[in-house]
Order: sequence, then C-alpha cells, then structure tokens
Amino acid sequence: MSLRINDIAPDFSAQTTQGPINFHEWIGDSYAIIFSHPKDFTPVCTTELGYAAKLEPDFAVRNTKLIGLSIDPVDNHAAWAADIEETQGTAVGFPMIGDTDLNVAKLYNMLPADEEASDARTAATNATVRSVFIIGPDKKIKLTMTYPMTAGRNFDEILRVLDAIQVGAKHGVATPVNWKNGEDVIIPPTVTNEAAEALYPDGFTTIKPYLRYVKQPS
Repeated sequence: MSLRINDIAPDFSAQTTQGPINFHEWIGDSYAIIFSHPKDFTPVCTTELGYAAKLEPDFAVRNTKLIGLSIDPVDNHAAWAADIEETQGTAVGFPMIGDTDLNVAKLYNMLPADEEASDARTAATNATVRSVFIIGPDKKIKLTMTYPMTAGRNFDEILRVLDAIQVGAKHGVATPVNWKNGEDVIIPPTVTNEAAEALYPDGFTTIKPYLRYVKQPS
C-alpha cells in the first residue's frame, strides 16, 4: 500500500555513516528530508549529494535534517563521499543509510517488495530508488517526489517547497504557483472574510471570493 501525505512515516532502525539510528528518534523535533539513491558511485546522485551538502546550512536554519539512503553497505559510502567531495567541492556532512537488505526502500515503497538484496542488483535495476520524502516533527509525511533515473533532482525546489510547507503549517495559509519565501500568500477558503479581517488588520487583496492574497505573515 503506497504512502500518502499525512501518513505517519514508517519508523526503522538502520546503520548509517554516522552510526546506528532509530529514524523517529533521529528526527526528534525537527523536519527531516530522506532521499534515496540506487547505488553508490552513480553519476546523477553524485551531483545531487554534492549540491545537497552545499545547501545543508540552509536546511539547518529551517530546523531540517537531511539523510541519504543507498542500498550499498555503509563502508562503501565513505569512498563515494570522497568522490563527491572531490568532484562537487563539498563534503557530505549528513548521514547516509546503508540499506543492504532493502528494508527502508520497501517500507517507503521505493522498490517492489520482492526485489533482491543489494549485491544482486545494479544501478539500472534499482531505477525506482529515486524518492524524496519531507517529514514533519509530528513524524507525518508532508511531501513525496519520485524521479526517473536520468533526471537530477532540484534541491532548490525542495528547499522552496519546504518553506511553503513550514509557512503554511505555522500561519494557516497556502502559497500560490511558483511562490518564494517572502512573497504574498493565499488565505484559504475555509477562512471567512470576517476571520481574515481579524487575522490581517492591515488588509488583504480579494481577486475572487475564493482567491485572496495577503502579505506573508512574519
């Protein structure tokens, strides 16, 4: 059964490059982003991990932890991390899960349940392990994305949508198309005009009765 937004993210214990973790305990009171890779030493994922590492401080100021996953053993990840730092210019500072038994990949529906273990697989046969999950402090899934093998993930977009999720959760608003942090937001239709006037005494703009913009709350 596939995971949906607002489902509790499956908990698990796993070995990582920073030691064993229990996932829910590791998340703690933070947001978390778990993103998966088919195998170590794959070219697209090498660029992704390097860019995610560059953005890690931006995620940290948003109270968000990053964790990667590959089906190869943790010992392999260290050599891959050296390649990532050499080719992408940034060291990976967040943990990487060694999911050799595919336990996490199966829990999160990244692979069919009957798939083989890591030593019997190649990058090509792991094509579906290209997923991203944003998980909140309440341990509920806030967003899912799955990418094809040939398309690199856009971590600027992941950062942008994290902002949208956090602004929406904190202020009870929605964000319009292509919204960026600091731009006007949308008052949900569930909020009456009377309630909106009380919430936003400086006013708001009504385009249609169901489409009302207001400055992003601080």
